[in-house]
Amino acid sequence: MSRGSLGRRCAAEVLATFALVFAGCGAIVVNSENDGTLGELGIAGAFGLVIMAMIYATGHVSGAHMNPAVTLSFVALRHFPARDALGYVPAQLAGAVAGALVLRIAWDGTPADLGATVPSVGTWAAFLYEFVLTALLMFVVVAVATDVRAVGSAAAIAIGGTVALDALVGGQVTGASMNPARSFGPALVAGQWDDFWLYAVAPPLGALAGGLCYVFVRAGGPEPAQP
Repeated sequence: MSRGSLGRRCAAEVLATFALVFAGCGAIVVNSENDGTLGELGIAGAFGLVIMAMIYATGHVSGAHMNPAVTLSFVALRHFPARDALGYVPAQLAGAVAGALVLRIAWDGTPADLGATVPSVGTWAAFLYEFVLTALLMFVVVAVATDVRAVGSAAAIAIGGTVALDALVGGQVTGASMNPARSFGPALVAGQWDDFWLYAVAPPLGALAGGLCYVFVRAGGPEPAQP
């Protein structure tokens, strides 16, 4: 993709991350305001489905990162230019803030802190959860995004399914953010900054670890038999 298209790619990242926060965090708000009718399964499904939809819609334009941890990990693994990341990360943060702002306007307040992520366990246990959940996500992302042996058309399903799975496993523990932008938008608009630092630090470290794990597995494993 040419450097001249960076502005359009960043616009796609804004829109995709907006959709992530509006739909995913919106599901948390709806669940809170309607006596838990969606439940954890419904919230996890909302996050997984919006990720899947946005990958199909914008993956061919920007790569559908929607996540500074993913972008920075790709930079560290030399799959993405550092110069472009300077546009992607602010775009993702802006999209997340816009999504949270629309939720605040729609609900005339900040119910459920607009889906802000706050751990229900000790800080270091929460840090470990976010690290591992993001590592699992990035392992799958790198597999389907960089390995030609992976089935490309199923990438959105694999990544969306991993997000939903992580949300089921970690939603009650940390909110299963795995994404500094997803946490930043609601935190800024709702003014909920409790333990925000761990959502800014653990996901990028976990994403790098997950990406390196796949690089090791791909490099060390035998080549599959060719048909």
